[in-house]
Amino acid sequence: MALWRAYQRALAAHPWKVQVLTAGSLMGLGDMISQQLVERRGLREHQTRRTWTMVCLGCGFVGPVVGGWYKVLDRLIPGTTKLDALKKMLLDQGAFAPCFLGCFLPLVGTLNGLSAQDNWAKLQRDYPDALITNYYLWPAVQLANFYLVPLHYRLAVVQCVAVIWNSYLSWKAHQL
Repeated sequence: MALWRAYQRALAAHPWKVQVLTAGSLMGLGDMISQQLVERRGLREHQTRRTWTMVCLGCGFVGPVVGGWYKVLDRLIPGTTKLDALKKMLLDQGAFAPCFLGCFLPLVGTLNGLSAQDNWAKLQRDYPDALITNYYLWPAVQLANFYLVPLHYRLAVVQCVAVIWNSYLSWKAHQL
């Protein structure tokens, strides 16, 4: 409970910084889960650089982009009714999610040193599966998020659920 109160105080004082750091931390946690539980690398084979890449992506790309998107979405579709939440979810999943994944996957490839040609081939191979998998998880989460959660907590809620998603994305993005 004390940790939650400290988080709320920090969020009230520095919302953007806290959202970005939360996104980075949870992206890193997702990568650790991917490497240790999904890929079963063990501590000796853990790729620390990869984890730091995911932390940096969370802080420098995911946090700012998703946090900014939620603000734009709230301006485009103001309100908190069930219908407003449904509209937000449809716009989020119909427009934002495909674009976000289309940027995220090549960004990881670039940071991992893939050539433009290899990155394009990897995107063509992985994007459809990642988008379909996205649709298994995110519409329900986002519907609840947009209906029940105040704007300044949405990124944190999504990132907590996204620990599982980030594990999947890390695994998918790092398959060669």
